[in-house]
Amino acid sequence: MDLNERIKKETAAILDEIIAIRRHIHAHPELSFEEYETSKFVSKKLTEWDITHKTGIVKTGIVGLIKPTDGAEKCIALRADLDALPITEVNTIDYKSTNEGVMHACGHDVHTSMLLGAAKILNGLRDTITVAVKLIFQPGEEKLPGGASLMIADGVLENPTVSEIYALHVFPELEVGKVGLRGGMYMASCDEIRMTVKGKGGHGAMPHQNIDPILISAHLITSLQQIVSRNCPPQIPCVLSFGRIEGLGATNVIPDEVKLEGTFRTMDEKWRKTAHQNIKSQSVMLVKSMGGEIDVDIQVGYPYLENDPELTIVAHKKAVRLLGEDNVVDLPLRLTGEDFAYFSQKIPATFIRIGVRNEAEGIIHPVHNKQFNIDEKAIEVGIQTLLAQVLDR
Repeated sequence: MDLNERIKKETAAILDEIIAIRRHIHAHPELSFEEYETSKFVSKKLTEWDITHKTGIVKTGIVGLIKPTDGAEKCIALRADLDALPITEVNTIDYKSTNEGVMHACGHDVHTSMLLGAAKILNGLRDTITVAVKLIFQPGEEKLPGGASLMIADGVLENPTVSEIYALHVFPELEVGKVGLRGGMYMASCDEIRMTVKGKGGHGAMPHQNIDPILISAHLITSLQQIVSRNCPPQIPCVLSFGRIEGLGATNVIPDEVKLEGTFRTMDEKWRKTAHQNIKSQSVMLVKSMGGEIDVDIQVGYPYLENDPELTIVAHKKAVRLLGEDNVVDLPLRLTGEDFAYFSQKIPATFIRIGVRNEAEGIIHPVHNKQFNIDEKAIEVGIQTLLAQVLDR
């Protein structure tokens, strides 16, 4: 039997079981670094399938290992994330979240299920695989400092040493049945900015007696955009956005302070450091010139994600052989962030997008949306794509 036909046959045989697993995980989401029940559920499945694994890695993480019957000199890793988001789901589905205010709105339930499906099949094919496969079920992708960085520090890429790593991520912009890849730079570094602008509050009808932190903040946000538009080299993708402003005054009350929160993202580490310095110095000078004071806190987050060019070319070829050329697309750069980037900074890595969109069925909502869902045919494609990375070598 042709290898790709075997991959499809093996996947079809367990698909209903894996979809049920996905629905269970979706209905019981847990926040970052609190994935205790999810971890127990994953461990239970691995135990049922007689897959060697360790639990309690960074509290809720799991690392499994599948070794070929004849042994192997090389080890590759497949990674999935476990955590959900603080979002209240509004979908009308049988497997809607049962944890109020928590939802798998980024598809990590899907990623975990696809990795479990691939693991079950690979464990049954130990006599045919030629590499050891490390299964990484990672906590806390959605929250700094990122579970990937903590698992790496805990030695997840050692014993045995991992030589390359792959991960999948749902992509609602892409039609179900398709996958997307991009070699080289793909996703941005991701830093969190928090500022407190301090003024002097008072009556809104007598601004000359006050130092208005709301007015200062308005000037500050506008001014800081010049760091991107006037200082960032044009060849470097970069964005600075503020998503939260809190000034607890009233229609006629100027508050004492305003709190700002935003994000800075780019794809160049030298410029990243320079921009941080510019944000701090420009903020201090502008606010001081208007009579106020400011506290600036920039929390350095995930690095940029770079797909190994050679590894990605090979993965692209495997996907074409598996799914057909029309179902494999080249992805554009994105300024979103992912803590899989930590793995990509350590060893050759490839981050593959799995299409989940089905407009005819109304499955069109983006990740981090209260109506996000997937066409579950994507689970079959995802399992097959992971299997191809291991079996088609």
